[in-house]
Amino acid sequence: MKQFRFQTLEIWEDAMTIAESLLDISDEPERQKYFRFADQMRGAAMSMSNNIAEGSGSASKKVFARYLDIARGSVFENANMLILFNRRKYIPEHQTSKFLCKLEILSQRITRFKKSL
Repeated sequence: MKQFRFQTLEIWEDAMTIAESLLDISDEPERQKYFRFADQMRGAAMSMSNNIAEGSGSASKKVFARYLDIARGSVFENANMLILFNRRKYIPEHQTSKFLCKLEILSQRITRFKKSL
């Protein structure tokens, strides 16, 4: 099966894996009728891999690097949302810490990949 370029990137796969879990986490605020919080996290979760994918289709390394910056920004947005969700008691501390660690690693990997372009 022919693959898109982004499907071969480990950072895209990592972003997808984290996003799947963040989508699950966003269900809790929704159950408590905080729909805007849930929607915000869903958008930020999908934005990481979406921007990696979109950038991989660009014609220049400079444009791809810009999309990687946006994807990395979404990593930080997700980290902020997790901290807020933890403060609001939507998710427990251990879950927050686990995902913050994963997001930090993804951020570092995106940065290294961008430098390799």
